[in-house]
Amino acid sequence: MNSTQALTRILQLRQEIEGHNRAYYLDAAPTISDFEFDRLLRELQELEEKFPEHHSDDSPTRRVGGAPLEAFAQVRHRVPMLSLENTYSQEELRDFEQRIRKLIPGRSPAYTVEPKIDGLAIVLHYESGRLVHGATRGDGTTGDDITQNLKTIRSIPLTLTHFKGTVDVRGEVYMDLAGFKKLNEDRLNAGEQAFANPRNAAAGSLKLLDPKMVAARPLDACLYGIDRLPADDASVDFATHAESIDFLRKNHFKVPSFFRVCPSMDGVIAAIEALDALRSTLPYETDGAVIKVNEIPLREQLGRTSKAPRWAIAYKYAAQKVETKLLSVTVQVGRTGNLTPVAELEPAAVAGSTIRRATLHNQDEINRKDIRIGDTVIIEKAGEVIPAVVGVRTDRRTGGEQKFTLPDRCPECGTPVQKAEGEVAVFCPNRRSCPAQVRGRLEHFAAKGCMNIEGLGEAMVAQLVAAGLARNPADLYDLTYEQVLGLERMAQKSAQNLIQALHDSKSRDLWRLLHGLGIEHIGATSARLLAREFKTLEALENASVGDLLRIHEIGEIMAESVVGWFRDPDHRSWLGRLKKAGLNGTAQIEESTATTSLTGKSVVITGTLSQPREHFAEKIIAAGGKVSGSVSKKTSFVLAGSDAGSKLDKARELGVTVLNEEEFIRLLD
Repeated sequence: MNSTQALTRILQLRQEIEGHNRAYYLDAAPTISDFEFDRLLRELQELEEKFPEHHSDDSPTRRVGGAPLEAFAQVRHRVPMLSLENTYSQEELRDFEQRIRKLIPGRSPAYTVEPKIDGLAIVLHYESGRLVHGATRGDGTTGDDITQNLKTIRSIPLTLTHFKGTVDVRGEVYMDLAGFKKLNEDRLNAGEQAFANPRNAAAGSLKLLDPKMVAARPLDACLYGIDRLPADDASVDFATHAESIDFLRKNHFKVPSFFRVCPSMDGVIAAIEALDALRSTLPYETDGAVIKVNEIPLREQLGRTSKAPRWAIAYKYAAQKVETKLLSVTVQVGRTGNLTPVAELEPAAVAGSTIRRATLHNQDEINRKDIRIGDTVIIEKAGEVIPAVVGVRTDRRTGGEQKFTLPDRCPECGTPVQKAEGEVAVFCPNRRSCPAQVRGRLEHFAAKGCMNIEGLGEAMVAQLVAAGLARNPADLYDLTYEQVLGLERMAQKSAQNLIQALHDSKSRDLWRLLHGLGIEHIGATSARLLAREFKTLEALENASVGDLLRIHEIGEIMAESVVGWFRDPDHRSWLGRLKKAGLNGTAQIEESTATTSLTGKSVVITGTLSQPREHFAEKIIAAGGKVSGSVSKKTSFVLAGSDAGSKLDKARELGVTVLNEEEFIRLLD
């Protein structure tokens, strides 16, 4: 076979294989066996290797993944990827409709309803009908370029059949429930930690730097929108959202299986009720419905806030409750030593997940609800919230149920437990040696909100502690490549990455180190405050209770906790080792020297915003303001996102000014 003959066969095979991909992944109606499909793919691979001049990034062979990546590049979205406002009642849906009618008086738009898939948001960019790159949402403006990983998902077209222009397509990558169950079974059989839920599994898979590993994960994608691009880039336009869905379907994208156009809000409510009845049959997790204005020109008129479009909203279904058997109660020990009882349950399907465990909170809660081993209990799970036992069917008791009492000794180290007067928590006082507390403190130190050490998660920390390689944060920076490589299931690249991640963490800002130390009563906000006020680790180490109390936001309990922590000889010992290891001990956040609208202002941040709270805290501090963790009469204003709770209520009660994100940005400007 010469090169010309090979090209003819290669093109034929590519077309045939992609046709089989569509039949299997989009239509769920395969026309050949897996064996036959693998034979065709193997023939194509052999031809492409023998005739490299015919290589193409659009080939189905790219679905198996290319060479590992060093890191993800960043992609700036041409249209910001905003989040959606949430609502939990039909009354709020009608309020949403009224807001729209006020903005476009005299118009009565139609709406679309589709499932809210619990996955990872992506945008795919096509030029000349070819997939050029795909990215994550990121911070809404810039995301990770995960093109090579997305190409392994067989339901994502590499080339468009009926369109050869430029288009940006939005959707969600998810892991179907059957695939998630099988993946977790395989991981447990291999001695690896199971994923908590399908969304975490999908997100974790797309963050892998080896596309071949991504290809082995049961990922899928549902596409549900097309960006309205700037005029210079636009080569496709639609009058309605329904037309864009038809376009996606025609070009072999997987689109929402439930999709309705509703002429009124009454129709929307009927549709979300119909979806609620069907969602347990869907192959992915969904906790709600997305409602959008159908007419694209009206969307342009409605516009958006700094965080969300005004023409769309997410309706969240009420938390699902199911009944199941309480088989036993186990006890977990946290990083602060608190003992938490956990219900071991007969597996039950709740909100798209199979629940086997649920929190019982504490002994007082168990006594109050009279929860007994062997009871039929009611469990509830709403979205990402940890499942909880919310009730007991006492009418189903047989008399064989057993009361549960927390042990009088720590289940991890055997130390007699204690309970402070007036407190509900039972705790293990063996802070230095209890393995569970040691693991918990190291996990906290390495967490994203603290020192952000990539690769140092729960499983890795457990191995390090079990091997006697780490008992405190200073031990982490003494680790060698050879020690890490010697751990179970640790490859050379993973060992190198962990050592590099530890090295990179040495330059983190002082507030991250203070937060990571795990000082009782000191969270991210107060850690920032301490870093800003004292500037260096040495200054804070030598501070007295009086020095700390001069800071308005620091109370007596917090001050005594900080001073007590730094006076502990054990802490001083390994803190000195951290300094020798080269960790940064200086605050890096620069404050504004000019007078701004935030100079001297005390700001409380609450609720869910478009970016992490740390992002806004840094802006406030840089502009000369202060970030406080609690609302008082001295609070200048509260920056409130969605789902704001008690702090927002307290602000309203005290008459403190409340700003949304858009108003805050205007103030900052």
